[in-house]
Amino acid sequence: MIEAVLSQNKIPIRLTDERWVHITEEHCELAGMRLEVLETIENPFRILAGGEEELLAVKEIEKGKFLVVVYRELTNDGFIITAFLTRRIKYLNRRKQIWSK
Repeated sequence: MIEAVLSQNKIPIRLTDERWVHITEEHCELAGMRLEVLETIENPFRILAGGEEELLAVKEIEKGKFLVVVYRELTNDGFIITAFLTRRIKYLNRRKQIWSK
């Protein structure tokens, strides 16, 4: 199954089953959080620049705990690369902010 949501730039961002398996194998704590991952793309708190032209959508899911979804936007399409949870806000704050709520 392929699901897609619109990014802040109104680009459809896909989450494929293959990517979801990759994400949950690497970050088992995200199992059961597929909708939250998609929601983070659609309604992030912040968007940060990645190192290789990717974007990082960030959303605080509980006090001091953040869901980060790494994705890439192309001209009329995009896709999720990975996602993870972190409490390391100082690490995220070092990145260039692209957009904020």
